[in-house]
Amino acid sequence: MVNPWRGEVKLVLDGRPQIMKLTLGALAELETTLQSGSLVDLVKRFETGDFTGRDVLALTVAGLRGGGWTGQGENLLTSEIEGGLIAASQAAAQLLVVAFAPAEPAS
Repeated sequence: MVNPWRGEVKLVLDGRPQIMKLTLGALAELETTLQSGSLVDLVKRFETGDFTGRDVLALTVAGLRGGGWTGQGENLLTSEIEGGLIAASQAAAQLLVVAFAPAEPAS
């Protein structure tokens, strides 16, 4: 089960639900993959709708790897993402939201 309070987002890849999460290692991999700009720049691009397919791919791969997926970016080129590009873009944007949202309030 996906837990957004833990920064998790679900993406269905080749008919199998996968958990995406931006761990510290996944964030470092994402920064390396993007090679320019910062994570703040990436967030701004998603907020303004000025993101690229490369942004979606890099963020999706980082999130999947943070969730335990062992594939490579090249694997996504031939994988079926349930809901297509729109679902992948929405999942990537949601991943940024839950990764940087404040922690669950204490009861």
